[in-house]
Amino acid sequence: MSEPQTLLRKGALEGVRVIDFSWIVAGPQCTRILGDFGADVIKIENDANMDYIRASRPVGGSSSPNRSPLFTTLNRNKRSLTLNVMHPRGMELLKDLIKKSDVIVENFSSRVLEKWGLGYEEQKKINPKIIYCSMSGFGHSGRDRDFVTWGPTAQALSGLTFMSGLPGEESAGWGFSYMDHTGGFYGTIAIMMALIHRNKTGKGQHIDLSQVESGIALTGTSVLDYTVNNRPFRRDEMPPGNRAPDRQIAPHNSYPCKGDDRWCVIAVTNEDEWDSLVNAVGNPSWAGEDRFASMESRFANQEFLDAFIAQWTVNHSPHEVFDILQRAGVPAGAVQTPMERAEKDPQLKHRDFISEIPHEELGKARVESIPMRMSETPWQLERPSPLLGEHSAEIYTELLDVTPEELGTLYEDGVA
Repeated sequence: MSEPQTLLRKGALEGVRVIDFSWIVAGPQCTRILGDFGADVIKIENDANMDYIRASRPVGGSSSPNRSPLFTTLNRNKRSLTLNVMHPRGMELLKDLIKKSDVIVENFSSRVLEKWGLGYEEQKKINPKIIYCSMSGFGHSGRDRDFVTWGPTAQALSGLTFMSGLPGEESAGWGFSYMDHTGGFYGTIAIMMALIHRNKTGKGQHIDLSQVESGIALTGTSVLDYTVNNRPFRRDEMPPGNRAPDRQIAPHNSYPCKGDDRWCVIAVTNEDEWDSLVNAVGNPSWAGEDRFASMESRFANQEFLDAFIAQWTVNHSPHEVFDILQRAGVPAGAVQTPMERAEKDPQLKHRDFISEIPHEELGKARVESIPMRMSETPWQLERPSPLLGEHSAEIYTELLDVTPEELGTLYEDGVA
């Protein structure tokens, strides 16, 4: 008897089709993860109202909608379909697509799809198994559902913005849309749970995700600390800088290195590491002084100790300090520049942290990889981010059964 054959999948989500109405960062972050693991993600676009990120700092200053690095990394492994859903024929085609899909993702304000006549109840009538993930600031219910938010707004409302910055100063906020990315991960997790539920029951569901609530969840330890210990978040206290916050150990600081604004870090936690440090820096005379004879005395004289150590580090590059001290068994690290971290770090290069794929306009598109390895169903970089409307013809004709003659009419009528 022959062995039973199993269905081999290139990706964990192969066979799952996703309608992607999302734009900016939060939604595309969610759908790119689904696409990376094999889902067929169809990004619905309209050249009259494009995703803002398509115009974000394009390479070469071009006006092309296909040259944004941020769009490129957020939208790889997706297909682009231009479709005007405000046109009656466009809405008919969208409903046909819903019938043949598994998941819908959008991060519009809470009433947009309802105004289209495509709230979840209407979606269920078209496809009872559909999973609809909405990703708005406050969710689709409650007093605040109609307020429009962006990632930084959600961060502020959740309390995360207040938690950033220096003592005695106004909160600094986050320089990047932290909650957009976090919201995307939450959306992906929820969709995966909904797919498991559907596989068991045959029923779809509405995932009503609130980015503000996702942010509040990240403040939990600070809320608990204040509730139980009446201790405000540490931004309201004097932080320890680079010194050890909880243990009396020294040296424990960042130190200047050779070059413009180059730094390293060193943290000695016991006497063996101290002896190794002294030996690695050439057994200087200052290391034998009584004020540096014990951990307690070194901690009491940190200012002087740091000045002596800096005299050695300033003659070496950060990576030289890292190599010398790590080989000697001393905890140390190089403060890397963004370029060093992304381009040269040997660990990240080994794990293919930045991947490349041919792109029609960019030549080579360089994108951020997925940070987990899966032995059986790894993520794949199958295609670069789509050119605007790049896959419209194939989706219309092959998936939606539009004839070539009608396709021409769709373009002429502004539907496609």
